[in-house]
Amino acid sequence: MADPLPHKLRSDARDNRERILDAARGLFAAEGLDVPMRKVARRAGVGPATLYRRFPTKRDLVVAAFAEQMRACYVVAEEALADPDPWRGFCRVVEEVCEMHAHGRGFTDAFMTAFPDAMDFAGDRERALRSIAELARRAKDAGLLRRDFVLDDLVLVLMANRGVHAASAAGRVAASRRFAALAIEAFRASPDHAPLPPATRLAPAPPRA
Repeated sequence: MADPLPHKLRSDARDNRERILDAARGLFAAEGLDVPMRKVARRAGVGPATLYRRFPTKRDLVVAAFAEQMRACYVVAEEALADPDPWRGFCRVVEEVCEMHAHGRGFTDAFMTAFPDAMDFAGDRERALRSIAELARRAKDAGLLRRDFVLDDLVLVLMANRGVHAASAAGRVAASRRFAALAIEAFRASPDHAPLPPATRLAPAPPRA
């Protein structure tokens, strides 16, 4: 008869990992990436040793917690790029990415942070940005997106969107949708637009320990 203990250990390890990731996502969403690792362990109901055995660094924990959202962001950009109407696709990116980021500060912080050695995570981010840049080029060529738009303008929108606060998660998402609509109107090509000030290059922040 097979010994059930190894299977139980594997099951417990999986449960611990999911509890840690659920706790991390909740805390990161509420407080950003500055949450101490020990606080994540307490929320998950595991000891610090268990947390560090699964995720030796904050970077490891952040990448695991938000890998799915990063992939979803990339899919949004790719689907928008496939839209034959580049302006509609561009608007979809602004709306959906702002809404994704409105669900928690943690994902915005993770998106804005440089993880050069987390190739899948960083790769999805860079591929999403390249797709959005190509979409913006097409929208400009169609005369629908203002000519002085640069990709860092979308990053500015996400940074500002991070500061949206409301009494509830639903209220935060509703406010984010309104903010996205205002941003889209600012991005729309118009002969009445005054030129923008010079763009500033926004470098990703270094990972938090």
